[in-house]
Amino acid sequence: MLQKASLVKQISITVNKEIGSLDRMAGYMADRGINIEAIACYEIERENKAKIMFVVEDTARAVDALRAKGIKPVEEKEVIMVELDNKPGALKTVTNLLAHKDVNIRYVYGTGNSATTPVRVILATSNNEKAYVSLKKAATA
Repeated sequence: MLQKASLVKQISITVNKEIGSLDRMAGYMADRGINIEAIACYEIERENKAKIMFVVEDTARAVDALRAKGIKPVEEKEVIMVELDNKPGALKTVTNLLAHKDVNIRYVYGTGNSATTPVRVILATSNNEKAYVSLKKAATA
């Protein structure tokens, strides 16, 4: 069920919570020909802001594009991307493995596809290196 695990860079930005904020960010990526591979966005209610976290195929170009548009700060963080079979129980394989390795999942988000293509799930954990090694080993087993 677990096909692949890799360490990737996640970009995070905080923007004003207003109509069109996500559209503008997506446009900056599209204008540079940068594919967004996974994305999560949520509002920060008390601050009237929104947080956008995403993984792209070319982190350096994406960061440059955002900074060129005056978006600051642009944060980069190492996270784990896993590819899973698109079937019931696939995510449980990951969560069970990490729980048994005593690794806490801080947050998770994913991208769904058709039933015939893998699902990509992004994880940030209390120990990304330990989680990555464990997941990579399980994927190759």
